[in-house]
Amino acid sequence: MLTEFLRDQFFTTAWFGLMAFVWFGWSQESPDRRWRVWLGAGSVLGIGIAVAFGVLTATNWDQPTALDGKYAWFGVLVAAEVVAAAAGCLLLSRRGASRWMAWWVALVVAAHFLPLALLLNDLGVAVVGLVQLAALGLVARPLRATSTPSSRSAGPIMGATLLLSAAIGALIAVSGA
Repeated sequence: MLTEFLRDQFFTTAWFGLMAFVWFGWSQESPDRRWRVWLGAGSVLGIGIAVAFGVLTATNWDQPTALDGKYAWFGVLVAAEVVAAAAGCLLLSRRGASRWMAWWVALVVAAHFLPLALLLNDLGVAVVGLVQLAALGLVARPLRATSTPSSRSAGPIMGATLLLSAAIGALIAVSGA
């Protein structure tokens, strides 16, 4: 993304690639028939970036990170994200609205990028979160008019934004390394 820390650049690129793989996978729960090949291709590209930049992360682990001295806060942020996603999904399940789970989890993930950007000192992470929040807001109303799982919309939004961000991060990392 947009960090001065090479290790963080490699790790964020790898993580966004892995999460693109995950979101494209979830979007295959109930995909539009025409999207299936594209969702699969996105998954393959995401995992490829994750593996390549995961190796680069491991080989550069001794490099400085923006998280030095902030690991506890990072843990608190991740824990809060997990609790918020799980609590929302539990509530949706109990209300018979399970089809909204992917949208809810996507919303929590996108929102967590804002404080994460502060911890990582990386404006690019905040931009990803803001774009995701805007896109998820745009699909909320049309989703209400259907009975399809929200993964059909939220999965491609999250997968595409994360894959694009990983690709941009890869280009920045390779050009700056």
